[in-house]
Amino acid sequence: EKMPESLKIISRYGAGVDRVDMPAAHRKGITVTNTPGTNSVAVCELAFALMLAAARDIVPLDAQVKKGEWPRTQGIELKGKTLGIIGLGAIGVKVANVARHMGMEVYGYDPYVSVDAAWNLSRDVKHVLNVEEIFETCDIITIHVPLMDSTKGMINADAIAKMKDGVILLNFARDLLVDEKAVLDAIKAGKVRKYVSDFPNPTTAGQDGVIVIPHLGASTEESEDNCAKMAVKELMNYLENGNIVNSVNYPNCDMGICNQAGRVAIFHRNITNMISQFTTVLGNQGINITDMTNKSKGEYAYTMFDLESAVSADIVEQLAAIEGVFRVRVVK
Repeated sequence: EKMPESLKIISRYGAGVDRVDMPAAHRKGITVTNTPGTNSVAVCELAFALMLAAARDIVPLDAQVKKGEWPRTQGIELKGKTLGIIGLGAIGVKVANVARHMGMEVYGYDPYVSVDAAWNLSRDVKHVLNVEEIFETCDIITIHVPLMDSTKGMINADAIAKMKDGVILLNFARDLLVDEKAVLDAIKAGKVRKYVSDFPNPTTAGQDGVIVIPHLGASTEESEDNCAKMAVKELMNYLENGNIVNSVNYPNCDMGICNQAGRVAIFHRNITNMISQFTTVLGNQGINITDMTNKSKGEYAYTMFDLESAVSADIVEQLAAIEGVFRVRVVK
């Protein structure tokens, strides 16, 4: 609720938006966008770097050698192992494809996999419909899903009990997806071989069997540049044309470059009779509509009108007064 009235858009530099007050953004007609896919190469490469580190015990061996010790241990090879990927977005698809090239058998779980992701996914990846098949089958499991109510704590004691002995768990999504105390208990019991996390906290930092790094998944020069460029493009497209790209709260909407005399955008509830009320207000003022689009996402909707003339403050006030309207923005 502290968001000022002048705030129009929040473009998240990265994928996660858990720090944004989404209900307030909805009510105030503020679109929240992110930059999906821009860090996918960086996270994919880091996942494999730490997958190998976990498989070969590189971190503890390095620490022992620094103490003057000369330990002899046996690691495991990735080739021939079964990798389970929870979440087949931009990152998960890249991890799956690389794993296939490394000779791993790959299982992927994502009930909402997009058409683009499906097209980019190797045909050799087995797309399973039940996450429990990942738990029961895979030697290594890596998590690449957003933090939501439905995914919070999805890796818990019950899930771990279904896993193979000696499983390696990697978490490059969010720490709250995993019951980390249950993981530590499983490490002590010998059930989990290694837990890798990109989210340091007092629960896991310094614990045996855990590799924790300081949230470096997207921290490469290339990823930083890609994120910045996409975020700026989203801001410019919205501010100049009213188009919404990669929104996480309102629907994506694209009417191209605004070439008409006026363009107005309306954030509102996704309920009946809204469009007719908008057109009635514009028609009563003698304003001709040349083009329009309406998109909805759950309870919320976004409507844009291209007009032959600019709208006055009085028209904006009338539109804003319609029950169910959160915000009216004059784009041009």
